[in-house]
Amino acid sequence: MDLFDRMLELSGQGYFCAQILMILALESEGKEDPDLIRAVGGLNGGLGFSGRTCGALTGGCCLLGYFLGKGEPEELEDPDAQALTASLADWFEDTFSQQFGGCSCREILEGDPGNKMRRCPEIVEAVYLKCGELLQEKGIPL
Repeated sequence: MDLFDRMLELSGQGYFCAQILMILALESEGKEDPDLIRAVGGLNGGLGFSGRTCGALTGGCCLLGYFLGKGEPEELEDPDAQALTASLADWFEDTFSQQFGGCSCREILEGDPGNKMRRCPEIVEAVYLKCGELLQEKGIPL
């Protein structure tokens, strides 16, 4: 199954942008973590479906943090984690602000619920692929 089909399958199961990104990240390592998937669900729909910052962007930041961040007391954050996360945010803003007039769900959807099906899958896929590029710079396969 290709990436886009897997994303559509997850969407059909009731998952949204940030959750889909984290499920894909976990699957790349052969893992499952329902607690983590529930937690990132708070980012969906622009922070709890409030229409604020796109959940694909915040979910992508979480995806990078999953691979590059500090998770245990003796663990250190990757020295490039913050720069790579900022790079994702800059790329997202450059790419989607021009196209949709901003980075919030409200701006991306433009008040049309149909835009969720027309725009969001492509945005989530693009974020996942961009995260993959950024992680590849560190030699981390996604």
